[in-house]
Amino acid sequence: MITAVDTSVLLDVFAADPAHVEASQRALRRVIHEGAIIVCDVVLAELRPWFATREACLEALETLGATFVPSGRDAALTAGEAWRAYRRSGGKCDHLIPDFLVASHAKHHAERLLTRDRGFYRRWFKGLSVMEPA
Repeated sequence: MITAVDTSVLLDVFAADPAHVEASQRALRRVIHEGAIIVCDVVLAELRPWFATREACLEALETLGATFVPSGRDAALTAGEAWRAYRRSGGKCDHLIPDFLVASHAKHHAERLLTRDRGFYRRWFKGLSVMEPA
């Protein structure tokens, strides 16, 4: 099984967030045991500031066994379409295009998304399997 991992879960682990680190570590162990994990362009960009060097960022992902998979044209277009629907339905700017890109990447390139963002992804990406750290 291929699992796309959202930035929130990775930062819980890499930054040792006391509120979420244990649940996110358990969830990562589970998805690694069940198959491959991937990250998209947005996740890589959001992780980069937390590391002193590019190499350190890439090494941390490699240690987890995460593979970078670019989003691609279809995922980008799907993200834009979902964001337009979100805004037209009255959605505020709480969720920006990067959130939609992460979900669309997962829908196009993985079988599920591991994230702490409850409900939002399920609502705007019907059929996307969402797993939350518990």
